[in-house]
Amino acid sequence: MWRQIGLGRHRYYWLALLCLGLAMEIGALIYQYALDYPPCVLCIHVRLWVAAMILVASLGLIVNHRRYLNTLSHLLMLGVMAAILDRSWNLLGTERGFTVASCDFNLGLPTWFAPDKWLPSVFEVQASCGYTPELLWGVTMAEFLLVISVLLVITSMTSAIASLVYTPESL
Repeated sequence: MWRQIGLGRHRYYWLALLCLGLAMEIGALIYQYALDYPPCVLCIHVRLWVAAMILVASLGLIVNHRRYLNTLSHLLMLGVMAAILDRSWNLLGTERGFTVASCDFNLGLPTWFAPDKWLPSVFEVQASCGYTPELLWGVTMAEFLLVISVLLVITSMTSAIASLVYTPESL
C-alpha cells in the first residue's frame, strides 16, 4: 500500500512544503509592510516556526533518498507543525478571548537566540496581541493559520508514519 502512495519520499512533497513556507512568510511581510498590520509576539512565534518549516523542508529536499535522514526530517517536520498548531491556537484564543495569554513585546527566547535583533524587519514584535487582520470572506489570519496548521499536522503525521513503515524491500 505504501508503495502506491509513495508519501514522503518524493521531492515534490518537500518542495511543496518549502514553497508553502515561503508563501506564508511573504504573505506575513506583505500584511506587515504593504497593508500596515504590525506583528504581535504570537505572530512572530508563528513566523519563527514557519522559518523552521522552511529549513526542515530544505533538509528533507536534500536528504530525501537517504532513509534514516528522510525519516528524521519527517519527524522534525511533525514537531514543527505541532508547534505552529500550538501557536495558531494561542493566537486564535487570544483573538477570541478563550485563552489568557501574556502578550507583551518580549519574544521570550534565550539571549543567545535573538532573531528579533539579527533580522528586526522580519522578527521584531511591533504590536500587542488581540486581533489579526481579515484575509478573505471574513476569515481572519488566526483562523486561516489554525486550519492550515491542522492540515499540515495531519499531512506531516501521515508522511512520518509512511517514512517509518517504508522499507527498501517494499519497492
